Amino acid sequence: MRKYDAVVIGAGNGGLTAAIRLLQGGARVLLVEKHNIPGGFATSFRRGRFEFEASLHELNDFGTADNAGDVRVLFDELGVTDKIEWVQIPEAYRVISQAEKLDATMPFGVKAFIDKMESYVPGSRKSVTEFFELAEEIRLGQAYTASVNGNADSKVMVRDYGNFVRCGSYSVNEVLKALKMPKKAVDILTAYWCYLGAHCDDLSFVHYASMVNRYILRGASMPKSRSHEISLALTERILELGGDVLFNTEAVKILTDPKDGGVRAVVLDDGTEIETRHVVANCSPHVVFGRMMDKVPESEVRASNSRKFAGRGFTMFLGLNKSADELGIENHNYFLYDTMDSVAQYDRMRTIKDNSVQATVCLNRALPDCSPEGTCMMYFTTLYMSDDWAKVTPENYYKTKNYVADKMISRFEHDTGAKIRDSIEEISVATPMTYARYCGHPQGVIYGYESQYWDGLMPRLQMMAEDHRVRGLRFGSAYAMRLSGYSSAYFAGDISGRQTVGDIKREG
Repeated sequence: MRKYDAVVIGAGNGGLTAAIRLLQGGARVLLVEKHNIPGGFATSFRRGRFEFEASLHELNDFGTADNAGDVRVLFDELGVTDKIEWVQIPEAYRVISQAEKLDATMPFGVKAFIDKMESYVPGSRKSVTEFFELAEEIRLGQAYTASVNGNADSKVMVRDYGNFVRCGSYSVNEVLKALKMPKKAVDILTAYWCYLGAHCDDLSFVHYASMVNRYILRGASMPKSRSHEISLALTERILELGGDVLFNTEAVKILTDPKDGGVRAVVLDDGTEIETRHVVANCSPHVVFGRMMDKVPESEVRASNSRKFAGRGFTMFLGLNKSADELGIENHNYFLYDTMDSVAQYDRMRTIKDNSVQATVCLNRALPDCSPEGTCMMYFTTLYMSDDWAKVTPENYYKTKNYVADKMISRFEHDTGAKIRDSIEEISVATPMTYARYCGHPQGVIYGYESQYWDGLMPRLQMMAEDHRVRGLRFGSAYAMRLSGYSSAYFAGDISGRQTVGDIKREG
């Protein structure tokens, strides 16, 4: 076909979800993906006898059949939950910080988490309990706004979710201070901040509390066959619903109508012109407005340029020829910090020289048979809060990549006592250049736009109508209204897909 109700550009998490929602709404849909497989970051790859997970540490808010989270409810509605074999993550995280001499391992389950925190920080029970009560009210308030497609009644919000409204404009650190939470408890509780890529003076309390509550309340899950299992299930569902999918096909232009400036067609890399009035883009607005459209409203240019890129990714993958038990790797998910002062830590993460932070996973602790018997595999991730990698010359690229990888290994061995260096069988490293090349993200950004006071989760959700300036164009990715993260990308695709169905119906 050369004509579709909607074209989805990019088969990442948001694009796949949007395509299903469009098809469920009765639209004729074409999904185009420049790679030969779906998923974007949600994929896996092989090196030797190891199949590495490309990016997913754990999927939050999924839950179980009898304690379903919002992600599971969404996957049920999409029709993909039963296409995937799920594994539960054993514990929430272990956080180690050198400056505070902190080493704490935290469990899933709100009561278990509060009890463990009290054991580490006597006297913290009251403030941590109040945190989770407030976080649950926030979760319920978000569920209400989602149920009315963002058109919340202010009287209902004030009456039923008053504390959500009261803390909506405050940062993580401001609210935790108001709760009189002991510093050590704050340090342990804020370990997840790097998952959102903004420090706790800038990061919205509503956003952070919602994420932590969803993790701890229902635990976290992982597909047995890595995140690529989710991507394949979503693609299979698109085909079941009658959608068309083109791999090895890049959308290079979005053509606009000279009368209203809205979408009229998408041009593919072979010159094929697909007639459509609606596009959901699973890519950066910087890419769409900077490269794919000739005529862009000035308001869109200003909005995109005012936003700040979040973390640029660096990941090292290790296949080890000994088991986790033999090597002394005790946990699934580690956060290794220089300091629990997130503002100071964020500043150190601006440069290659100063950044030694890592979030490290040993998948065998959740899924023992994910690698051959007698082996284990790990992946180490850090973020760069500036484009410092742009200063690396081609001649120094491999030297710099090896420098960071070596530093990560030494840091893990020093902080945990596990000796892994002599057992490395396979090693693969992805730098910001790798991510930029693989997914087309500017500067190798893996977290979309940074969550800031004026541009965080709540302002984005409240401004969805105002952000929709080009008729027929919506975004469904980490750059969209739900910001970064797997769950957020699925929900962004869900929202954009359903909104586009509404647009199509209004047009008749």
